[in-house]
Amino acid sequence: MDFSKYFWQGEKVRLRPLKIEDAEQSYMDSLDTPSRQFLQLGTELPTTIDTQKEILSKYINCKDVDGTMILAIENLEGVKVGAISLHSQNLKNGIFSMGLGISSPYRKQGYGEEAARILMRYCFFERRFQKCNSACVADNEASIGFHKKLGFIEEGRRRSNFFFNGQYHDEVLFGLIKKEFEEKEKE
Repeated sequence: MDFSKYFWQGEKVRLRPLKIEDAEQSYMDSLDTPSRQFLQLGTELPTTIDTQKEILSKYINCKDVDGTMILAIENLEGVKVGAISLHSQNLKNGIFSMGLGISSPYRKQGYGEEAARILMRYCFFERRFQKCNSACVADNEASIGFHKKLGFIEEGRRRSNFFFNGQYHDEVLFGLIKKEFEEKEKE
């Protein structure tokens, strides 16, 4: 198939709808507790592949569930390397948020950055949003670097906003307006 002119593909990744077959990778990702805590999911109760199928079935084919849409991120060889969500859509004010998770073996290869750029292009240039809000746990240096690389500006901090590993953790708030995104895209 020729994806060379496909909006949802970049040089490293392609975004696609979730499939039930993605449940096994979702299960494997759930076994990485430290990463799940940094994704603000806390320490989850044990899960199964069947439970993951049930969860994923709500979001198959880009279904919007209460303002959240989740897409799979796959590399150009067709291997699912993670997932990205569009959520917290505020049409009145033109604001959205996104969440991103890259499976452990595929981190630090540029997949997340490219997937985020594709989703932001969609939101800014196709959906007319004017700002993306994002956040991460203050101890998550990789996520802080990721946000800064994309051009996000640190806008604040919520103190003691997450609890895991017996401690409270601050949350760092980030924002990126369309104009800043456009300038970063020109670089």
